[in-house]
Order: sequence, then structure tokens, then C-alpha cells
Amino acid sequence: MAAMAVAMGIGRFVYTPILPSMMDSVGLSSSDAGLIASSNYAGYFLGAVLASGNWGQGRERSIVLVGLVASAVLAALMGLTENVAAFLAIRFFAGVTSALVMVFSSTIVVSRLAAAQRGDLQVWHFSGVGVGIALSSLMTGSLLVAGAGWQANWLWAGGLSLAGFLVVWLLIDPGPALVGKPTAEPPMPKSPALTRTILAYGLFGFGYIITATFLVAIVRAGEAGRLFESVVWLVTGLAIIPSVWLWGFGVRRWGLPAMLAIGCTVEAVGVGASVAMGSYVGPLIGGLLLGGTFMAVTAYGFQLGRQLAQESPRRVIALMTVAFGFGQILGPIAAGFLADRTGSFTAPSLLAALVLLLSAFVVRGAGKAS
Repeated sequence: MAAMAVAMGIGRFVYTPILPSMMDSVGLSSSDAGLIASSNYAGYFLGAVLASGNWGQGRERSIVLVGLVASAVLAALMGLTENVAAFLAIRFFAGVTSALVMVFSSTIVVSRLAAAQRGDLQVWHFSGVGVGIALSSLMTGSLLVAGAGWQANWLWAGGLSLAGFLVVWLLIDPGPALVGKPTAEPPMPKSPALTRTILAYGLFGFGYIITATFLVAIVRAGEAGRLFESVVWLVTGLAIIPSVWLWGFGVRRWGLPAMLAIGCTVEAVGVGASVAMGSYVGPLIGGLLLGGTFMAVTAYGFQLGRQLAQESPRRVIALMTVAFGFGQILGPIAAGFLADRTGSFTAPSLLAALVLLLSAFVVRGAGKAS
């Protein structure tokens, strides 16, 4: 949980609550902001591809610890420059470290829980994303009250990340994370259901990331008050923590395709509400529904892919990561371009909602095609 809080909740998503102040102080356009976000997601994509190889087997603990230190340093570096090119480079490498820590910490945790026959505890590991987002919202709110600038937010994010590293370093044991050697997998089956699942996953990556990147900027544009920005992001983080566990009840009753379609639809409602409703109610609903769905859809989407390609789990996860990664990279670029052209985040958010509804339609068809 601590590793996920640092690498994902802070390292990957702390950009969202700090972004509006950066746009105001540094003069970043929406297109600049989208490009910086996409640079991070491109780094995440590369890190996920690198992690899919066998080079890290037996080195999981070292990779996680080095990645957490790097995440802390890279966060602090963001507060020491105002150069857009530097922002792009720093956020790219932060994305790489986020992916490496996520994959290798999950490898350690999942293997330990499997050996202990406590797979049910995986949800607490993944809830670390919500813990990190909640902590970062409390941090940004406290620094706002103290009158600190955007640079201080990045420096404190680095400090929080370093504290998380110390927690992981003290708790993670040095034993091997895996037993046995990886074996070659057969090609994935040619299945309409699998094709639909991978396509829907890419569409979901495009749709969710627009609000996940610009939600706090939407609050700033609505002039609801800067402290309210931290409140919305706190709601998002707290909603993530129990989400995978709660959605599991629906998965067991109605099946993965149906629940993934419902999750995308619910998130689309939140994305639309964030710009269509009042300055307070809309963003709160948007944050609640974003946090309450996106980690669950991410986790159970992988589960559906593994079910449809049981003999090739690594191959299908790699291909789904590619589709998801392309969606994440394109989403902020398109959103920033539209926001600059229209003068608000309404058009990008409505586009995201439509893409999420399309993802719901596509993945629902996967259940009928399987």
C-alpha cells in the first residue's frame, strides 16, 4: 500500500492538484499542461513494457526501493524549474518509475498472498493509490492555508515520497518474490470477445485520464475556491480506497463484462457532471465517481483479459497495457487542444464521457461474444 501510494497516488497523480497553480504562475496553456501529462503517461507506458521482461526476476525488492527513491527525487525536481522542456523530461522519467514500482511491488505482494492463500488482501495493496491521492490532497490544502506556492507542493511531495520509501524499506523482506522460472506462452487466442476487451480498455484509458488530469483545473475555472480544489481531490482519493473491494460484489453476481460496462457508464456520468452541474456539486460528483470506478475498472479489466487468454496471461496484459497506454497518452493532448480552442474544459470532458460510454458498449459486447 505504501509503495502504491508513493509511486501512483503521489508520483503519478499529484500533478493534478498542483497543475492549476502551475498554469497560473508559470503561464502554462492547457495544451502545455496536456503535453506534460502525456509525457508522464508515455513514461508509464515505457516502464510497463520494460517491466514485462524477465530481467527483473529476483531483483524485485531492489527495483522497488530504487524506484521509490527516484520518484521522490523527481517530484522534488519539479519544484526547482519553470522550464517546460524540463517538466516534460522529469514527468517522463517519473512515469517510468511509477510503472516499475507498480509492477514489481505487485509481483511481490501477489506472490506472498498466493503463498499464504490470502488473495483477498490484494485489494488493500491497490487501495494505496487512493491513500496517496488523499494524502496529496491534504498536503496541497495545508500548504494553501500556509500561503506556500506551487514549488513547495512539489518539494513536499518529494518529502512525502521519501517517507513512504522508508516505510517500504523497513517492511519489505528480501526473500524471492517468485518461485520457478517464467515459461514461454503460446500466442493469444483469436477471439472477438478478447478483441472487444482490448479495444474497450484502450478507450477507457483515453476517457478516464482526461478528468483524472484536469479535474482540479476544472474546479479552479469554476471559481469555487482554492481550498475546495483539495476537498474534491480528497474525495477522489477516499473513493478509490474501498472501490475494488466494493465492485467485487457486483462482479461475483453479474460477471466481469457487465460490471466493467457499468463502471465505464458510472464514470461517464461523473465526467459529465464535473462540467455540467454547479461549481460545488458537479466537481464533487465527478471526483466521487472517478475515484469510485477507475481503479476497479483497471483491475477487473485485466482480470477479464486473463480469463479470455488463460494460457497467455503475460501476453494479454502486455497488449492491454499498450492499448491503455495509447489511450492515456492521447487523452490529455486532445483535451488540452480542445480546451485552448474552446476556452473551457467542457468540450474535452464531454468527449471523455462519450468515449467512456463507447467503451461500456464495446466491453458489454465482449460478454455476448465470449
